[in-house]
Amino acid sequence: MKNFIIITVLLITTATFAQNKNQRASVEVDGVCLMCKSRVEKASLGTKGVKSAIWNVKTHELKLIYDARKTNIETIQKSIAEVGHDTKDVKATDEAYNKIHDCCKYRDEEVRDAH
Repeated sequence: MKNFIIITVLLITTATFAQNKNQRASVEVDGVCLMCKSRVEKASLGTKGVKSAIWNVKTHELKLIYDARKTNIETIQKSIAEVGHDTKDVKATDEAYNKIHDCCKYRDEEVRDAH
């Protein structure tokens, strides 16, 4: 009986840890075009632990699947900001923003209106 209890506890513990590995999240990321989409997704996927990153140009929603043991939302947002895109919590530096293509200047109202 004692062995049965130990084995049951081990199985439950293993199952619990296995379920917490992959996390899903959604982050709002500023951008205006397909070049932005490519840049945002590439920066996200370049972050260790990110398994899936799909950014919607119209809604600005980035849907993520990532390994919570290897990364977190803040780290992913920092990677996106480093390539020039703002998120709700992390803003890109002016230097990073100025490196993006002119048609991607999402902070410029005229560019946003043109898309």
